[in-house]
Amino acid sequence: MKTKLLLAAWILGLASAGCHKAAEETTDTTAAVPVEVAEARVDTVRAVVATTGTADPAPGADWTIIAPAPARVVAITKAEGDRVRKGELLVRFDAPPLRADLATRSGELAAARARVENARKNEARVAQLLEHGIASRKEVEDAQRELREAEAAVRQGSGTQAAAADLVAQTSVYARFNGLVAHRSHNPGDVVEAAASDPVMRVVDPTRMQVTASVPVAEIPSIDVGQPAKVVVPGAEADTAETARVVSRPASVDVATGTAVVRLALGSATRLTAGTPVQVEIQTEEHKDVVVVPASAIVREDEETSVFVVADQKAHKKKVVLGIVAGEDAEIRSGVTAKEKVIVKGQEELPDGAAVTVIEK
Repeated sequence: MKTKLLLAAWILGLASAGCHKAAEETTDTTAAVPVEVAEARVDTVRAVVATTGTADPAPGADWTIIAPAPARVVAITKAEGDRVRKGELLVRFDAPPLRADLATRSGELAAARARVENARKNEARVAQLLEHGIASRKEVEDAQRELREAEAAVRQGSGTQAAAADLVAQTSVYARFNGLVAHRSHNPGDVVEAAASDPVMRVVDPTRMQVTASVPVAEIPSIDVGQPAKVVVPGAEADTAETARVVSRPASVDVATGTAVVRLALGSATRLTAGTPVQVEIQTEEHKDVVVVPASAIVREDEETSVFVVADQKAHKKKVVLGIVAGEDAEIRSGVTAKEKVIVKGQEELPDGAAVTVIEK
């Protein structure tokens, strides 16, 4: 009898241990998952085209001074970084060949004018002789032809003399606009060539800066003149971002890169200098009064897009239709309503209907 009682007690002990183990496993699988949530809200969301670009002076605000002919630099009045005012003398060249050519052209013009004067007198004299029957009609026609040729020579000489005078005038260079000396390549006494490869000075207007941005072809249809944009130097603080506005759409596409150039105007108070690389965010399409959730709430699985909504301490998976997704915001066209709590952290591999506990940020 005692042996039977001991056997029964041992069997009951095993059963009791098995029950405790099962209970512990159930507790583990039903433990609440910690998550962070955010409230869906009604807001305005804007689509953004993000790209890179370069800050450069606008057309007409960038001027490189080049000698009008091989010459010697006589004077340079400004150093790199100096401000210049429109009309100020910046550079003076000495180009003897230009002066010599002007003297030659001026002499040729004077001779042509003298020829015209003589041709007119001769034409008048022959015409008078014709009236008295002394000169022939052919002599008159010859005199008239000479006058026409002399007048044509004066016109041609005037043009070449004016061109020579213009080149001489270019040996004294005056500022075309208010600006800054961005670069100075030579000093007084230097001999320079009349070539873009041998510039003397570069002047830019810092109040007329633009950004030249390369935009993927697929994004071009969404860009229009007047759209606002944000411009920031890579690595700079967010509060240093500057505003800009689209001023031109592309006229052509670079087939090799699949991009096109869009120009954006910066404000007159910009601190960006020529050649600065920048990051650009162009705000394109705008949707007002729509349901918006943090983009981190979106769960993508194959072709399906969903979010997890917390209700009754459980996570409920809801399929959604997305609208604009820009930065940290995502528009929900259907599937979620305003004020619903969506999970923004902890929803990875979370089963539908799982128990959750909300962690306050």
